[in-house]
Amino acid sequence: MKMNFKEDLLKDLKKCKNEAFAKHHAKYFQTHKGGYGEGDFFWGLRVQQQRVISRRYWKDMNLKDIEELLRHKVHEVRLTALMILIEKYKEADGNIKFDITRIYLRNSEYINNWDLVDLSAPGIMGHYWHNNSLKDFWKYAKSGSLWKERIAMVSTLYFIKQGRFTETLELSKLFLTHRHDLMHKASGWMLREIGKRDIKPLVSFLDKYSKMMPRMMLRYSIEKFSPKKRKYYMERDRA
Repeated sequence: MKMNFKEDLLKDLKKCKNEAFAKHHAKYFQTHKGGYGEGDFFWGLRVQQQRVISRRYWKDMNLKDIEELLRHKVHEVRLTALMILIEKYKEADGNIKFDITRIYLRNSEYINNWDLVDLSAPGIMGHYWHNNSLKDFWKYAKSGSLWKERIAMVSTLYFIKQGRFTETLELSKLFLTHRHDLMHKASGWMLREIGKRDIKPLVSFLDKYSKMMPRMMLRYSIEKFSPKKRKYYMERDRA
């Protein structure tokens, strides 16, 4: 008898539904009208529950079924699909890695909240862009779409871990005037990650741009500094 791994996974996820958590998640991820997660729908699963279920299925599930799950209306189903896609990517050869990136890019409209982006962008697109053309990277960075822009920025976490900072610094400069604090947070986070590995490029960026950086971006970027140094940058004359 042929196994239907996709339907079995959905059944396992449904068993973990929790109405109270669903209401909390909907509020936390701003699904209200005008919120950045407007219209999203939750079953109320915990991330650890999704990790357990994803580990149960990732080896056997094919890419077609994963792509269908990635388009599911339920947030946790999409998150679980991304968990599986990450594991598939780790184990794949070059051709399958390329196929997975195509699935990711053509379904990026469903990777539409910060947890989905932050989980998946470094390990899939970050790895791929680091080793291949940056054409789609820059296209996403300049797209005007919040989630595509965050995918580009957060993907550079992989670059940073390889000691490559140029793209992160360029995007941080690009997003200095971004309208949304989710990009300010992402930029500050990536700048902080640079500083954890090499303080000089972070200090150089701060000395040049701290006066015009959004406060959220600045706070995130200097989080690991001493209290005295944080105070210095937070109290500099600001444009």
